[in-house]
Amino acid sequence: MTKQQLKQFRQALLGERAKFAGELRAIAKEASKNPREASGDLSGYTVHMADMSADTYERELSMNIASSEQEVLYQIDEALKRIEEGTYGVCQQCAKPIGLSRLKAVPYTSMCISCQRAKEQKPKR
Repeated sequence: MTKQQLKQFRQALLGERAKFAGELRAIAKEASKNPREASGDLSGYTVHMADMSADTYERELSMNIASSEQEVLYQIDEALKRIEEGTYGVCQQCAKPIGLSRLKAVPYTSMCISCQRAKEQKPKR
C-alpha cells in the first residue's frame, strides 16, 4: 500500500471517528434528559405508564445503539494504531493483504473478507 493510500485511509478513519463520536455525544445528551423533558411535556400533569414504558424502550434502544457505536470507535482507533505500526491493510487472522475494495467499504476492518465470512459462519455458543 502506498503512502498516499495510507494517508487517504487515515483521513477517512478520522472522518468516521468524528462522525461516530458526534452521534455518541448526541445520544448521551438525549439519554441524560428525564422522560418528561425528552418528550417535550413540561406541564404539571402526571406521566402515563404507557408513555413511561415507551420512554424506557427508547432509552434502552439508544443505549444499545451507543454501545454498537462505541465498538466501532474502538475498531477505528485500532485501525489508526495499525497505520502507525505499519500493519494496516493486513488481515490479523491470516496475515494476507486485505483487498482495497474491502478497506474502502470498511476502512476499520481488521480481517480480509474470507476470514470475516468464516468468523460470521461459526456458530455462537
